[in-house]
Amino acid sequence: MAAKIQVVHVIVGLNVGGAELMLKRLIEEAQQSRCVDHQVITLTDVGIVGAQLQAVGIKVHALKMHSALSAPKALFKLVRFIRQNKPTIVQTWMYHADLLGGLAARLAGNRNVIWGVRTTNVQAGGTPATTAVMYVCAYLSRWIPRVIVCAADASRRAHEKVGYDKSRMAVISNGFDLSSLAVTLDQGASLRAELGIQSDNVVIGMLGRFNPAKDQQNFVQATGRLARAYPNARFLMVGRGLDWSNAELKRWIDETGFASRFILLGERSDVAVCLRAMDMFCLSSRTEGFPNVVGEAMAVGLPCVVTDVGDAAMLIADTGIVVPKEDSAALAAGLEKLLLLGQERRSALGAKAKQRITSDFTIERARQRFESIYNSLTEDERGKSDVCVDS
Repeated sequence: MAAKIQVVHVIVGLNVGGAELMLKRLIEEAQQSRCVDHQVITLTDVGIVGAQLQAVGIKVHALKMHSALSAPKALFKLVRFIRQNKPTIVQTWMYHADLLGGLAARLAGNRNVIWGVRTTNVQAGGTPATTAVMYVCAYLSRWIPRVIVCAADASRRAHEKVGYDKSRMAVISNGFDLSSLAVTLDQGASLRAELGIQSDNVVIGMLGRFNPAKDQQNFVQATGRLARAYPNARFLMVGRGLDWSNAELKRWIDETGFASRFILLGERSDVAVCLRAMDMFCLSSRTEGFPNVVGEAMAVGLPCVVTDVGDAAMLIADTGIVVPKEDSAALAAGLEKLLLLGQERRSALGAKAKQRITSDFTIERARQRFESIYNSLTEDERGKSDVCVDS
């Protein structure tokens, strides 16, 4: 039997986010694998996702890097760890981890480096420092990584334009753990009742941390446009920072004149139940790579209206509505189209969306594609006859 491939993942942090949750799903899906063992290094703290990984037996190492001044110390620790543990592959997630993890791997003598690119337009949601790191990574992309995995084809195209080595790029779309999204109508109805939502209310929802890239102001302005004409509509916002203590968000909502229609839940652990309480989903972002949250909404059977960012349009295909980004009038018009369809036709569209995820975007498929890359990187040293295949 072929020896297992040892993969060390390097990521900036392990609080809840798209990359962090994708890493978690990938590792959990691979736990029974005959081919690959995974462990994780977080440059900062263990975080919520790290604790969840530790709870299922995954080794998570925290380097406690909390400023740029501690980056050299973190780099030294990474080099020492890789030299001592001799992983087969070092896989990094997002710019800062790509830079530090990639440099550490090469300094430690490991050439099997996989970088992870997940954004489409970092300037829309990142800091100047992060943008600078991206350009450094673009320059180093010809020497450090053997493969650069993009979460979206839109990410691949965008990063090629800023100088990333296109010959090293591959696209692996996010995969979804359908079992974790299997919630019932009764669970959704129970949350609606708890929130005071009536059976004849139509709930338009969004989910995502408060961040300029997610453009929650666009969502608020669009739904505010609809509020007067659709008195039964309710607007549900879920995610870190989406609560009434957020003064900026509260001001946007108050300006609509319909603050009582908005329901703010903040960060929740029962994301699938929150989605099931919605009648339709809205992505209002000004930038995305591969929008996890849209796939999750589709997986629970919601029709979606999305801004044309990243791979959102590719993901929903003909199961929803695509509108221009940063245009609240267009977003409101898209949402109104779904409102006018009526419940029965919305449900049929949602069922079609769920089938698309089930057919093409499972975590099992994503795992298989990653493991194919792992095998291709190690064929020379392991020999083709020793390649592990775990389907």
